[in-house]
Amino acid sequence: MDKLKKYELMEKIVHELEDLKNSQQAIIQKIAKIEVDNIDLGNKRLEKDLPDMHQRVADNLDNITSILDDFASEADEYSNKNNIAALKEQDAIENR
Repeated sequence: MDKLKKYELMEKIVHELEDLKNSQQAIIQKIAKIEVDNIDLGNKRLEKDLPDMHQRVADNLDNITSILDDFASEADEYSNKNNIAALKEQDAIENR
């Protein structure tokens, strides 16, 4: 795989990880809303299971955030090391 294609794949993965992070944040917000709504309702099953679900999703979000930060840094380092900006310019000129 050439350097530009590898970087483009790395960028794609960064965007997918960002989407995954955003999805997890939305799930946490939905669980929290259900927890608040259940304060008035008092459903025992929700009281029992939602806090654990909330914690597991929060833990997943922490893991995703850590992976995203590490991988984005790795992609940036790869870009700088391999002068990806110049390779993109050259590719654009060649493919006009």
